[in-house]
Amino acid sequence: MIKKTYAFILTILVFFSGSAFMSSEKQENTEDLIQWMTIDEAFAATQQNPKKTLIDVYTDWCGWCKVMDKKTFRNPAVAKYVNENYYPVKLNAETKEDIKLGNTVYSYNEQNRANDIAVALLQGKMSFPSIVYLDEQFNMIQPIPGYQDAGNFHQVITFIGENYHKKEAFDQYKSSTYKKMFSEEAVTL
Repeated sequence: MIKKTYAFILTILVFFSGSAFMSSEKQENTEDLIQWMTIDEAFAATQQNPKKTLIDVYTDWCGWCKVMDKKTFRNPAVAKYVNENYYPVKLNAETKEDIKLGNTVYSYNEQNRANDIAVALLQGKMSFPSIVYLDEQFNMIQPIPGYQDAGNFHQVITFIGENYHKKEAFDQYKSSTYKKMFSEEAVTL
């Protein structure tokens, strides 16, 4: 009986110590996460302290959106760069809530099955995920549709974030400038 009791206690201890180990493994450092905000928060922040804005336009049903959330956006080099150089926004394209931006109110549009702000940002090309880049005055730089892994995404955010989109072609940036500027980050992507 005593052996069975010890075996039971040992089993319980192993179970709880394993559970504690697993839960501590799942905890993430919040510094490694993108500090998402709403689009109206980003707009207000831009008025006070101009900075580029990056908008992740997603839907709840989009599988590749979820993959980007789990893999691309959780990459420490990506999160660090985004947090330092952009106002990062999460925007559910299908939100039925009105969104007020400046003097304009955007509403859900039944015909497009999306909020008018998503339709405007994606220029009517409703593809998910899409990342929209705005300049420091909240003017459109470019929407980029489709899934991007951490390595490709880091190249794009630095290309736009460092204003290389005004100086050289993206292919030239990737093959030359990016490798010189971000060789250390490229190893971790």
